[in-house]
Amino acid sequence: MREKFSAHGMQARVTLAGSGEEMIAAAKAALAEGLLIVVAGGGDGTINAVASVLAGTDTAFGVLPLGTLNHFAKDMGIPLDLDDAVANVAQGTPRRVDVGEVNERIFLNNSSLGLYPDIVRDREKQQRRLGRGKWLAALWAAIGALRRYPFLHISFTLDGGRAHTRRTPFVFIGNNEYTMEGFSIGERSRLDGGSLSLYVAQRPGRLGLLRLAWSALRGRLAQERDFDVLSTASMEIDTHHPRLRVATDGEVTVMATPLRYRIRPGALRVIAPK
Repeated sequence: MREKFSAHGMQARVTLAGSGEEMIAAAKAALAEGLLIVVAGGGDGTINAVASVLAGTDTAFGVLPLGTLNHFAKDMGIPLDLDDAVANVAQGTPRRVDVGEVNERIFLNNSSLGLYPDIVRDREKQQRRLGRGKWLAALWAAIGALRRYPFLHISFTLDGGRAHTRRTPFVFIGNNEYTMEGFSIGERSRLDGGSLSLYVAQRPGRLGLLRLAWSALRGRLAQERDFDVLSTASMEIDTHHPRLRVATDGEVTVMATPLRYRIRPGALRVIAPK
C-alpha cells in the first residue's frame, strides 16, 4: 500500500487495525497530529467508523473501497479498483457531503429499523456459532425474519411538526434521496442535498411486501398508497419499546428511544474524482 501511494508522490503511514476500536483510535491520532488526509480502506462499516471521527472537521477523507458492496464509494463515483482508488486520493478534489445522524451516531448511507436489523443480528449469530459464510447466513436470517415477520408500532414527527403513526415491518432512513424504483434502485444521485429521506411501508403482509418490490422494479412504487416517501431535515421516531435495534451503514446498535435523526449538511470532506 505504501508503494502504491509512493508511485503518486505521496508518503503514506499505513495502520492495520485489528478492531473497530483500533481503527477509531488511529483516526483520532491522525486528526490530533494535524495530518491533511486520512484514508480508510474497507467496507461501508469501516468507512463509517473513520468518517465518524472526521465529520465536522476540515481534514480530507480518502476512501479505498475494499468491502463487499461499497455503497458509499459507488454513490461518490470513487473507483472500485484499488489502484484507481489510490490515484483518486492523490489526484481527486475534496468535496463537502452530508452525513446523517441518529442519537449522535452518524451514517453515510442509511439507517433502518425492523426487519433489516433483525436479519443482520441473526446473520452475525449464524456466522459466529455455525461458521456459515456471510451470504448463506444472510439468506437463512432473511427466511427466519420473514417467518417471524414482526411489526413495529411507531410514531414519528418531521421537523418538529405533528405526529404520524404507522404499523410497519420496516423503516428506512437515507442520507439524501435514494432511487426506489427501476434497476437503479438503492442508488443516490447526490449526497449534498441537505435532507434525510424516509421510507415507510404501511401494514403490508408478506405478499404485500413482494408486491411493493415488484412495483419498485416496474417503476410504479410512487403509485402505491401504502408506501410513504418523505423528505426532512430532522425527525423523531418513538415506539412503546424503551430500546430498539437500529442499523447504521450495516452495523446494528441498541439505542434508547426516542430516536432523534438529523442531517448534518456538508459535514464531511471526501476526496472525489474531479
